[in-house]
Amino acid sequence: MNVSVPFTKEQAQQLKAGDVVTIDGVIYTARDAAHKRMLEEYENTGKFPFDIENQIVYYAGPAPAKPNQPIGSVGPTTSYRMDAYSPKLLEFGLRGMIGKGQRNQAVIEAMKEYAGVYFGATGGAGALLANHIVASQVIAYEDLGAEAIRRLVVKAFPAIVIIDSRGNNLYQTEPLKYKRVR
Repeated sequence: MNVSVPFTKEQAQQLKAGDVVTIDGVIYTARDAAHKRMLEEYENTGKFPFDIENQIVYYAGPAPAKPNQPIGSVGPTTSYRMDAYSPKLLEFGLRGMIGKGQRNQAVIEAMKEYAGVYFGATGGAGALLANHIVASQVIAYEDLGAEAIRRLVVKAFPAIVIIDSRGNNLYQTEPLKYKRVR
């Protein structure tokens, strides 16, 4: 299934936990330092460094690009570091998040309330994921280095829906399928 950005509420509500997707369009990278600064900036100015509504944020800090490449290796980082910030960003219209690892209950409740989706990207496959990025540009917080916010243009970026907008969560459902009965 293909997901295009802007990623609308209607698109989000059609996805189910376990759906394998490819993403096309513009997404943004941001890790915990950038999330903290984005919310501070919003408190001070009433603005984010990009229009957050119907966007997807990829929790990643890319390696430097090799010659003639738009970006270096760009694997997902552990998502729980953004859990303190994610409910507020979802309230402001963030629709999708890409990372790895579990999310806390406050994030899941905000996803249900605001129709958000948590996508998983394969950890350790950053070099392969970089092949799906056709352009990269730092747009905010350059002083954060690898954690600066980048605008990425992605083509057929592979992901899986880990938690859907109804709160269905592969981290809860899938282990049960393999639990040994004694």
